[in-house]
Amino acid sequence: MRSLRTRLIAAFVIATLVPLGATIWVTSLLLERSLGYATTEELDRLSRTLEETVRQFYQRERDALRADANLGRTATTFYTTATQTTWPEAVRAFWDSGEGERFGVTGSAGDRLEFMTRHEHGVDVYSRDLGGIRMETLTDQLRRARELVASAKTRDLRRGFTLALLLLVALVWVASLVPLVFMAHRISRPIQELTAGLTAFAAGDWDRRLDSRRDDEVGEAVQAFNHMADQLRRSRDRLVYLTRMSSWQTLARKTAHELKNSLTPIRLTVEEMVARQPQADRAFMQEAAQIVITEIETLERRVRAFSEFASEPPVNPEAFDINPVVTERVSLLKPAHPRTNYRVRLDVRGPRVHAGADLVRGILTNLLTNGAEAAGPGGSVLTVTQFRSDQVVIEVHDSGPGISEETARTLFEPTITFKKHGMGLGLSIARKNALLLGGDITLIAGELSGAAFRVVLPAAADTKGARAASLASHDVGAPAAPGR
Repeated sequence: MRSLRTRLIAAFVIATLVPLGATIWVTSLLLERSLGYATTEELDRLSRTLEETVRQFYQRERDALRADANLGRTATTFYTTATQTTWPEAVRAFWDSGEGERFGVTGSAGDRLEFMTRHEHGVDVYSRDLGGIRMETLTDQLRRARELVASAKTRDLRRGFTLALLLLVALVWVASLVPLVFMAHRISRPIQELTAGLTAFAAGDWDRRLDSRRDDEVGEAVQAFNHMADQLRRSRDRLVYLTRMSSWQTLARKTAHELKNSLTPIRLTVEEMVARQPQADRAFMQEAAQIVITEIETLERRVRAFSEFASEPPVNPEAFDINPVVTERVSLLKPAHPRTNYRVRLDVRGPRVHAGADLVRGILTNLLTNGAEAAGPGGSVLTVTQFRSDQVVIEVHDSGPGISEETARTLFEPTITFKKHGMGLGLSIARKNALLLGGDITLIAGELSGAAFRVVLPAAADTKGARAASLASHDVGAPAAPGR
């Protein structure tokens, strides 16, 4: 499967190569046409034509001067052998060469033609004006043109321009490709991590989370994945918990039924035995029967607790302010624990929840009672309310000894306890009811060095979307791993 980075690079290559090729073709065509106005071939032909013209002109002038000299139509300068020491250098060189005749150019830049002939007694020199044509200048210009043509042929100007153009275009294209590869990597890497995270999450790695500090759309997608993972993890935990509670409820319902069927005959039989005892043994039997009846009443309370645990209470959700409910529960429980210091820290915004009021009161009663029992005489229990996003948070902190990690692992599991005032089902019932309300109960780090529980409930529609209000005293306590 091709990655997004490869596709982005391929798209860049396809999108740029076509216009790039067109640009090179047009530029090469324009360069060809512009160089065509002064190509080396044209210069070579021109120089050769000019050279041939000059040669023909020179030959014609030679022939004309020879004819004039033979017919005596031009003046001559005779150099005798007697004055050989005073001859010009050109004449002396001609005499020494042994040639019969010689042509040469003299004057300003070769604008006169000379014709020298040998005689027995000396040298005749004839001259002719070339009409302002400077043969030496023409010869020098022709030589330079030939050198320029030869140099141009060795350098191949058109090829050099083309190669330079291709090199420049390639450098610009590569310089554009490098940042694109970098950007494609930055874009594709988080998407690859997101894909890997989704794959791992789907394979059962429910703790998989992604780390991203980006604030663009990719960062938002990563945050959405983390949020979705948290929501699915909580939903799965809730579903597992409710499934297990359903199994416990079935067992509790059957156990309560069987115990109830057995306890009633036992109580009646014991009471009948006491009634039929003689007066002399009645005192002892009444004391023994009272012990049995007390234990039967304890078992009956447990039967009622099992029945309550096994039942599905009506939810009846409604919107109400959570602060008055918390204040009312604290005021109700204070007389039962007069030596416990109950404190509240309520959100001044007055967060409203959408839940069943009776179930919420039951949850608070259980947590506040447990907190008071854990804190003991002289201890403290702190209740905090806060509005967060679309949820209302209630926290109950106590100054008790805390909860060990081993106990925390099975804290919300239904258990049987033989404490005087406990059944071992309170936290299980409280969490089950919180889940039924669309919330949850979790163990968090306590502010008072003891245990702390956080109740999360859905906020009412008229409260959602509002900002979290400032608290009378802030720092509610961050979530942490259970146990101290």
